[in-house]
Amino acid sequence: MSMRPPLFTRGLSSLSQSSSPNDPADSVSSPAEQRDDAKRNFLKTMRALPTQHYWNVYFDRPSKSTDGEEYKAELEQLGTQIESVQDFWRYNNNTPVVQMKMRESIYLFKSGFKPIWEDRRNINGGSWTFRVPKNMGPDMWTRVQMLAIGEQLQDVLEEGDQICGVGLSVRFNSHLISIWHRESSKKKSIDAILQCVLENLPPELTPKSENYFYKKHSDHAGFKAPPELQAVLDSQKAREAAEAASAAADN
Repeated sequence: MSMRPPLFTRGLSSLSQSSSPNDPADSVSSPAEQRDDAKRNFLKTMRALPTQHYWNVYFDRPSKSTDGEEYKAELEQLGTQIESVQDFWRYNNNTPVVQMKMRESIYLFKSGFKPIWEDRRNINGGSWTFRVPKNMGPDMWTRVQMLAIGEQLQDVLEEGDQICGVGLSVRFNSHLISIWHRESSKKKSIDAILQCVLENLPPELTPKSENYFYKKHSDHAGFKAPPELQAVLDSQKAREAAEAASAAADN
């Protein structure tokens, strides 16, 4: 198993314990130190703000396979489950995206989903992918993750569709940032995801139209459906063909 990057090597600074009122150090503390002590004591009393869904972080470093395939994924779940806004920022602030190497990827996915095209819960889905210069990648990645855990992406989807997660992959001179959803047959969802992202990016991060695209998971060259799930794909294709024929008849 390949070694993971040091993504969870630093936690939040531990909060200092309140000192005794008879501690002579208290009598000489500065106003600034007293304010810091008050802030720490206040933070101790704060309750974590829960996220609507639980999320997991995965790291992927593709490696040469032994079965003739050029690459195979080596997914590793990192850290503990993200259950609150504080958990998210602890993870995000201590994740050195800029240190990731070529072809390495990181994913933030809802609990129950894995960043694998052929996974049972993803097999009918697809994703938007944004090609971003490396100097802009970490900022856009943070914003896209916030749209995911804040449920803004979920809120724009058609009924019956679901956001699975988001990912960042390193390429030679860019980062590929992807947004996965469960039902690629939901055309309104596809358009709404893109609109949501573009509306929530500042002008300096807004990508040009040639730098983003949508693709079904099953349309990727490396996609290979498990035999037991092939019927699911066949059913989706038949449904889409029927819908297309109906739309053509209406026109």
